[in-house]
Amino acid sequence: MIETSIDEGTETMRASPMIRRTMALLLLLLCAVLAPAAAAGIAPKGDWLLLPERVWTADGNAAHVGWAVLVHDGAVAAVGPRTSIQAPAGAHRVELPGATLTPGLIDLHSHLFLHPYNETLWNDQVLTEPQDYRTLEAAAHAKATLLAGFTTLRDLGTEGAGYADVSVQRAIDEGLIPGPRLFVATRAIVATASYGPGPRGFRPDLELPGGAQEVSGVDQAMAAVREQAARGADWIKLYGDYRVGPAGAAAPTFTPAELKALVDTAHQLGRPVAVHAASDAGVRLAAEAGADSIEHGYGASAGTFKLLRQKGIAYEPTLTAVESTEQYFHHYVPGRDPPTPRMQEAARAFRTALKLGVTIGNGSDVGVFAHGENWREPAAMVAAGMTPAQALHAATDVAAKILRQQAVFGRIAPGLRADLAAFTGDPSAQIDALEKPVFVMKDGGVYLRPASGREDPSAAAPPH
Repeated sequence: MIETSIDEGTETMRASPMIRRTMALLLLLLCAVLAPAAAAGIAPKGDWLLLPERVWTADGNAAHVGWAVLVHDGAVAAVGPRTSIQAPAGAHRVELPGATLTPGLIDLHSHLFLHPYNETLWNDQVLTEPQDYRTLEAAAHAKATLLAGFTTLRDLGTEGAGYADVSVQRAIDEGLIPGPRLFVATRAIVATASYGPGPRGFRPDLELPGGAQEVSGVDQAMAAVREQAARGADWIKLYGDYRVGPAGAAAPTFTPAELKALVDTAHQLGRPVAVHAASDAGVRLAAEAGADSIEHGYGASAGTFKLLRQKGIAYEPTLTAVESTEQYFHHYVPGRDPPTPRMQEAARAFRTALKLGVTIGNGSDVGVFAHGENWREPAAMVAAGMTPAQALHAATDVAAKILRQQAVFGRIAPGLRADLAAFTGDPSAQIDALEKPVFVMKDGGVYLRPASGREDPSAAAPPH
């Protein structure tokens, strides 16, 4: 998560009207309570024959023209040329002319409990929005994400909403609300007095709620990891550095001993560790402690990225978050202005990691910008030097490997779960095609499909 400083845009960036947001969220909750199946818009699993113009399986770089995919009871049963696939009698046929079918997309760095800072500043979200309201927001954000073709999210911290992500995950898993497969990190862990809200900029006598769980010393660090794992965290999220240096510069927050205790305890409990680190020193310390993924890494040097490659540590660049905060707080206008120094720094780090062969996963920091616009991160990675196919891999099979889920989803192959999305055009050749989803399937359930076109009427889904 990229937090804005307390004085950035305070007067000009006030909350958007709350009434419309509240009404929309209450309507979502009412639909979920009264008619869960209709709210989710899930069509029966059964047998599905999907007939796009192209299929991109993630096993190579090019899409296959004239291929089809057969889905049976939530899993891929067959994929290949149309003439080679025999669909069972009664299978639902879905024609997707002009579209490319891909594995469902994955975003490895999201914050369902945040919404864009040009609507409401981060401090104000944490301090003024009640947790139940933020949980309703998270449900709406989950639905928007799924309908954008992102069938899996790793959510890296509730930012002051406690363990509510575990409840959202459960509601999705049980079909109460529509949303992607969710891997959660609950509260995140930070060094004492290093994170917001406060202590900077607030009266010293105020006891403010925190955006994460604060610890000092090895014992507290170990206890926090154990608590979060027991509460349902799939990953442990740490802030390896933050704006605690002179003049607010990013600097390491934990000692090497604290970091090692955090990572070792998490690994002992079977939880991988994601570390927020923007400075070269912060990234290096996290890598030396055994982190599994680095988030942001804007200031990392070539030598530090080489260390990530040697250790097999993944890197999520979150380029879109930087662009978004530069728009909000420094008047950057895409398409008009040259990249700002912060954007240049982020792009330099990304290009360095790409050149050195670091494992790069698609992680956007969505929540800083609008949920459902997750496609902007693969597009940003292409703009910074990746090929469209490389960006697609980063958002599918590579991301699935980072999640340790490559045997479950991330490619289109027999036996893997039917997490699929189709887009107008061919994103393996033109990444901006990801902006236009026309079909979304998760675990064999259909959440989005063309409003018109040829389709077996027996496959009709409840409205959504």
